Amino acid sequence: MHILESLAKFCAILAGLLLTTITLATCASLLGRNTMGVTLVGDFELTGVATGAAIALFLPWCQLRRGNIIVDFFTAKASAKTNAALDRLGALLLALAMGLLTWRTSVGGLNAFNTQSGTMMLGFPEWIVYAAMVPPLALTAAIGLWQGLNDFGDEVQP
Repeated sequence: MHILESLAKFCAILAGLLLTTITLATCASLLGRNTMGVTLVGDFELTGVATGAAIALFLPWCQLRRGNIIVDFFTAKASAKTNAALDRLGALLLALAMGLLTWRTSVGGLNAFNTQSGTMMLGFPEWIVYAAMVPPLALTAAIGLWQGLNDFGDEVQP
């Protein structure tokens, strides 16, 4: 689990750096547009691309820390054993969903690469975004699988 934790931290740091960079670029574009009439062409495209990748990069850390929303209305009065079993089932279902997203994102990335599709203004290759999303999605699936097959007690708690 320590390897998964280290990789999840690395992904979260990358996501933070990516969002910081795109925020600074957006600020520079806004300042340039409002003070000198010069703007960064395609800044909205870069924001969309970076945000999509950052969301995927934050997912492993969120799952590791059990940061997903849990609706416990029906299980609030259930035993700790029942809640633990439901948590493990939820982690396994999340692993399955992330595995499916990993697969389909890979297929989408290969299609974007083969067709050489790009963003409208800059022509930024879309396959790069897909490629950036696949590893953190797979890592999230691995973390969910580990959590579903093992006890939550040994991992990082919120």
